Amino acid sequence: MRWLELVAVASLALMGTLARAADAAERTFIRKGMKEGEVVLRIGKPDHETFIRNVRGEPEEKAWTYFPDPRDPQTLTILTIKAGVVELIERKIHR
Repeated sequence: MRWLELVAVASLALMGTLARAADAAERTFIRKGMKEGEVVLRIGKPDHETFIRNVRGEPEEKAWTYFPDPRDPQTLTILTIKAGVVELIERKIHR
């Protein structure tokens, strides 16, 4: 029984890795005006999130960073999201 559990965990980890790699190929299709939820569905959660502006009563502004991935090598993708909508997309070559 223990062996079966280990195989199941390893399979889930591999599927998660493959799903992230497939999502990385979609990063070039992110556009200004997309909703935050659509971005997460398309390319997954960011590798890093930073709040740029988080003042009570005002629209929240944050930066999402996606690190280079084998399906999107050497490219750092940074999205600026304001009030839940993509406002700026930066793709930088990172070596």
